[in-house]
Amino acid sequence: MGNGAATPLWQVKILIDIAGWLGAALLLLAYFLVSTGRVRGSSGRYQALNIIGSILLGGNALFYGAMPSVGIDVAWIGIGVLALVQGRKRARSPE
Repeated sequence: MGNGAATPLWQVKILIDIAGWLGAALLLLAYFLVSTGRVRGSSGRYQALNIIGSILLGGNALFYGAMPSVGIDVAWIGIGVLALVQGRKRARSPE
């Protein structure tokens, strides 16, 4: 890699595909965990799985030019970040 040679496109596609499948798996895992009551929808673990999964799946969608999917992943990330911020504020505020 130190010789300045570019990575072949097929290798990039494989990495992008792996990231996309991993992202999809994380989103499904989050959905499974919350649907079976193993985590709460407001938990940091649930939100982190959604954010990371959406970043990976969104990167895959962007690479392949699937802009509607990119849009939904950006929204998904925004919702997850907002939920994390609100959860931290609730945890810090005295009741």
